Amino acid sequence: MAGNKQNKSNDFLVQGSILAVAGIITKIIGLVYRVPLNNILGKEGNGYYSMAFSIYIVFWTLTSYSLPLAVSKLVSARIAKGQYKNAYKVFRGAMSLAVGVGGAVSILLFLFANTLASVVMKSDLSVYAIRVLAPCIFVVSVLGTLRGFFQGIGSMVPTAVSQIIEQIVNAIASIAGAYVLFNIGKKLGKTAEGTSYGAAYSAAGGTIGTVLGAFVALLFMLLVFVAYKKYFKRKMKRDGTKKSEDTRYILKILLLTITPILISATITNMNDFLDGTIFNNVMAAQGMAKKDYIDIYGVFGGRYSTLIAVPISIGSALAASFIPSLVASMQTRNKKEVFGKIESTYRFNMIVMIPCAVALFVLARPILDLLFSGDNTLAANMLRVGALSILFFGYMMVSNAVLQGIDEMGATVKNAFIALIVYVVAQLFMLVVLKLGIYGVIISRIIYGMTASYLNAKDVRRYIGYVQEKKRTYVIPGISAAIMGIIAFFSQLVLELFLPGKVATLITCMVAVIVYFVVLILLGGIKESEMKGMPKGHLLIKICRKLHLYR
Repeated sequence: MAGNKQNKSNDFLVQGSILAVAGIITKIIGLVYRVPLNNILGKEGNGYYSMAFSIYIVFWTLTSYSLPLAVSKLVSARIAKGQYKNAYKVFRGAMSLAVGVGGAVSILLFLFANTLASVVMKSDLSVYAIRVLAPCIFVVSVLGTLRGFFQGIGSMVPTAVSQIIEQIVNAIASIAGAYVLFNIGKKLGKTAEGTSYGAAYSAAGGTIGTVLGAFVALLFMLLVFVAYKKYFKRKMKRDGTKKSEDTRYILKILLLTITPILISATITNMNDFLDGTIFNNVMAAQGMAKKDYIDIYGVFGGRYSTLIAVPISIGSALAASFIPSLVASMQTRNKKEVFGKIESTYRFNMIVMIPCAVALFVLARPILDLLFSGDNTLAANMLRVGALSILFFGYMMVSNAVLQGIDEMGATVKNAFIALIVYVVAQLFMLVVLKLGIYGVIISRIIYGMTASYLNAKDVRRYIGYVQEKKRTYVIPGISAAIMGIIAFFSQLVLELFLPGKVATLITCMVAVIVYFVVLILLGGIKESEMKGMPKGHLLIKICRKLHLYR
């Protein structure tokens, strides 16, 4: 009985690890394809590409981000009570909203793309990429609802597999689209006014992969859903729930659940949009040429943000998988179980975030040179300044998930709004008064993540009395990462004397990973019982025992 209970309590971490692993795989694919894509787009093309995506992210958040979380939360709450019919009604209601709202927003984004590009972003040629992305809003709305349903029933595998499929298709189509449309735009640029059409068209071609990837992933999820539906219908037939929730009630609950998540997520994901808008407008007002500030923003979006997003995506995946499990535990009112899950999630998150931040700080230039051609001086400086943001954004995502899971979603809205105000004021001060340029954007992001994290932690403590354990969450991973960083720094210096730079960097990265986890285990950062809850945990334990890390 004790073993079964422990397995159940660790299941959420296993499911979270599945999404986290999928997140790592998709980000690796993303890094691999962004190298040739970055070279095709160039600095200016990356600028148009990043600005189009910053607008797309806002509309994606409005239509697609909150629905999966809401569906996951509401479905898991009903599954925990054995209410399969009501859980299915939630899914159907959410799908109706996804189709209606996603379709309407796609049309609006397409129609107003020119206004958003030229008036708001001061980047008129990004209109082509925005219009290509517009239909994707509808596709990801439906896709996200299907993923939310499976996460709600406790299965992260369909979501994980669909994410990998989506990224593979995205990679192939993005490179092909960018290359083909770059040549078309280049020819057009010879006859039309201006010489930036090649960059603008290649940015639009790069976004084709996003649309096709999401569409193929949607087809996969629909096939999985059709296959699973028969099994779920048998569960519904055995459902003896007397109280059947009507459609009006379901829609009302969905809207009540979606609204705070939507507002919080919209505020959080406004960063990219505001970064581009504020930076471009301030730089234009200060007399910088349009091509110059678009080039700088292209480095920020194409290189800096690409690398920073890798570890943050792991935290995002873990947070998404954590909500259904926390909701189920809240239903049982088992405080010990709730606190245990929260502690494990925070700790697992920091075990990943801390070494990633240190690695990107210490090996900023070598990692960029490994991945991207050309001069990476500016991007390396950005990474060194912004590496700290990984810790705060990783913590913020998990703390948002905790507040959502304990039905205190209003707190995430309040905290995100306060953090956004602080962020905008800080960014304007650093751009207008201190004239820090793109570094002002990066520092203001750190301030945003730090503010939101602090406010979230304060509210979690106020609502449920939870305070995160410090030693194994922060101190041990911090010491392990510091040792890793020192060894990685000197390893890179020595290896570059004998080996080509890229080979030296690959070896250093492998050494860094091994050093970090060996030190982490030796200092007691991960216990043997905890490793069992990870994917391939038993295999990892065998390896650790052979190395005498566990006795």
